[in-house]
Amino acid sequence: MVTNLDGIEREIGDPVDLAIIWLHGLGADASDFLPIAAELDLPSGTRFVFPNAPFRPVTINAGHVMRAWYDIAGFGDDAPEDTDGLGASVTLVARLVERELGRGIARERVVLAGFSQGGAVVLHAGLGAAGPVGGIIALSTYLPAAARLTAGAMQTGVPVLLAHGTADPVIPLALAERSRRLLVARGVEVDWSTWPMGHEVTREETERISSWLRRL
Repeated sequence: MVTNLDGIEREIGDPVDLAIIWLHGLGADASDFLPIAAELDLPSGTRFVFPNAPFRPVTINAGHVMRAWYDIAGFGDDAPEDTDGLGASVTLVARLVERELGRGIARERVVLAGFSQGGAVVLHAGLGAAGPVGGIIALSTYLPAAARLTAGAMQTGVPVLLAHGTADPVIPLALAERSRRLLVARGVEVDWSTWPMGHEVTREETERISSWLRRL
């Protein structure tokens, strides 16, 4: 069903006691990861929340208007970063977390997940939050505005799953590895894996995510 926060929900079984808030990548929408709700093969009682990013022009894509969690000017060290857009998306995720808490889900049973740009947002939203979440899944992504996150207090006790393709043509593996090192240096528990793939999610990676969630 469509939520009142512009997105899609899917519940598997009842009563629900686990919520997974999943953010799509640049240019996609809330429906992009709907199939993963079934593919993860999680126990009954799981609610998936897939929000939509707002429409905005994206500099790196010649200014074309598309769904994006924040603007991207480039991935170089000198490229300006849209910290206002990123901050607004982090605030949206915080609202979604509070919404789940208000629906009776325990904080440690809320998991944030995201692919590509969505993964970047959930890293900021989960590690920089006032209260911890149960875990963070960040796929084929990197850490924008890293100094903004790592300079302040962080939820270093939140387990993080990072995964990346060795042939990713969109977000270089080296950029993802640098982000991982930054998090580990701050004491974040990171489960890191690479896969022989591009900018995508494969069946094997999905199975790894499922196993990780079950261990949580």
